[in-house]
Amino acid sequence: MAKKTQGVLPVKKNDVTDLRIEDLTHEGHGVGKIDGYPLFIPNALPGEQVRVKVVKTSKNYGFGRVMDWHNKSQDRVVPPCPVYYKCGGCQLQHLSYEGQLTAKQKQVQDVMERIGKLPDVPVLPTLGMEEPWRYRNKSQVPFGMSEGRVISGFYAKRSHEIVDVKECIIQEEVSDQVMTLVKQKANELGIQPYDEARHKGVLRHVVIRYGRTSGEVMVVLVTRTNDVPHVLELIDVLKENIKGLSSIIHNVNSKKTNVIMGEKTTVLWGSDVIYDSIGDIRFAISAQSFYQINPVQTEVLYKKALEYAELTGEENVVDAYCGIGTISLFLAQKAKKVYGVEIVEQAIEDAKKNAELNGINNAEFEAGPAEVIIPKWHKEGKTADVIVVDPPRKGCDEALLQTILEMKPKRVVYVSCNPGTLARDLRVLEDGGYRTEKVQPVDMFPQTSHVECVASIYRVD
Repeated sequence: MAKKTQGVLPVKKNDVTDLRIEDLTHEGHGVGKIDGYPLFIPNALPGEQVRVKVVKTSKNYGFGRVMDWHNKSQDRVVPPCPVYYKCGGCQLQHLSYEGQLTAKQKQVQDVMERIGKLPDVPVLPTLGMEEPWRYRNKSQVPFGMSEGRVISGFYAKRSHEIVDVKECIIQEEVSDQVMTLVKQKANELGIQPYDEARHKGVLRHVVIRYGRTSGEVMVVLVTRTNDVPHVLELIDVLKENIKGLSSIIHNVNSKKTNVIMGEKTTVLWGSDVIYDSIGDIRFAISAQSFYQINPVQTEVLYKKALEYAELTGEENVVDAYCGIGTISLFLAQKAKKVYGVEIVEQAIEDAKKNAELNGINNAEFEAGPAEVIIPKWHKEGKTADVIVVDPPRKGCDEALLQTILEMKPKRVVYVSCNPGTLARDLRVLEDGGYRTEKVQPVDMFPQTSHVECVASIYRVD
């Protein structure tokens, strides 16, 4: 192909062109190139020849819309969800599950090479689910108004417009039941949903949490106001119809914000927690606890992290970003001592309670930023044979990575929800005397473009 003239794009808006899809982005869009200029095309899959209309261009890339297929991928399937093409919750229902697992492995391989400059690190086949549906144990359902009726569902792609749904086939069925009941009662009783633009109305979200091993259900009513209109009727209808209901919570969020929950939480009925287990460890989960949303795959992920830690019972382990102690308590079963740190104070209180709940007395927890607390521990003389990190999407803080290099643990286990920042941080550790043995992708979020990884890293003596 001829190279594009400097500064002149090879296509402009509304052009129609034929091209071959070469790859998938981390958002699940197909990628085709015209003279090296990438077009991102929703609902297109690698290997497909498509006719595309250009809908937007910028200096370095553009967006297109499929007008027709000259050929379709063997991995293309019909999405089972009726609102899939409107809803923004899933990105890959049009790709077979085997195709999804392969795409996620390739996504991790690509960033290892491109960002981490680690082309030789083995990226293992993605560990998937036997049943990749109905796996979400937590749902956060926004409420709104359309044509005079209360609606609930999920946000449309790249917007805050609510797509009204009856069911979501990646969440537990009890979440659909709660969502439908509350929507019906809100329409019957005249409970006004929240109007985001005007900052008016009452009912913002309903959050549903489910303990798969206990069968317990928690319902959280999130309102703009301090009172829940017709609260007794709502409590009664939920108690009568929801099997396993153990907790009804009221959370007040009066701020004009995209954050779902506010700071004020009260128990309307039942318990302030529900219980669930991952492996042999039992957890108490409150309304605002961080807890992995796919407990089946969480056990797969944590067992892999435990395997990569290579514990014999003699090691001191530091768990950075420990949350409510999920990984810490797994590690404590095989370690001499575990030190967990987490910036959210309530999570640390939950972690201490979860250690007590399981009779685990070789785990200590401290609240604060990992990049501050772990260097403090280092100065106090606390040692770490193994350091486990499970950071947010932005990856590890630079100060934490430098502390790891100073503490010189024999092994580092890196659990990641963002392959790009994982690759970036692995490069820092590699440059500091470590080697990445392997990276294991785990499909925590089937039907979406997200992928979790766990990396096995050792110090070169």
